[in-house]
Amino acid sequence: MANEDDIKCRLDKWLWAARFFKTRSLATAAIETGKVHVDGDRVKPAKEVKIGQLVHIRNRDFEIEVDVHALSNIRKGAPDAALLYQETQASISKRENAKLTGEHEFAQRDRGAGRPTKRQLRDIKKFTGNSYG
Repeated sequence: MANEDDIKCRLDKWLWAARFFKTRSLATAAIETGKVHVDGDRVKPAKEVKIGQLVHIRNRDFEIEVDVHALSNIRKGAPDAALLYQETQASISKRENAKLTGEHEFAQRDRGAGRPTKRQLRDIKKFTGNSYG
């Protein structure tokens, strides 16, 4: 039989317990900024999560859609947290496709690539005798 605490669970607590966010305040901020949807609807942090609901989480590092399998207000180890949810097949295929196409790396570049720094401009001018650009 489940504890009374496990029967009712706030969304921000569940996201924290399921280890999607390091702190409850980060989970709350993500919910308030519209990065978390439950069954396709934008919700508030105090929304009660129920087993069987679909939770869509969009973060800077990942985008995932999970089905709620269990409730918990207590943060436990990663193996126990993984039992609280199951990722949908559509989400898995979307993540794998993004990994293959490099979709998440579109705005990243190596340090030093791009425009030269002031120091590099001075070195170019000293070497060539001309100004750059």
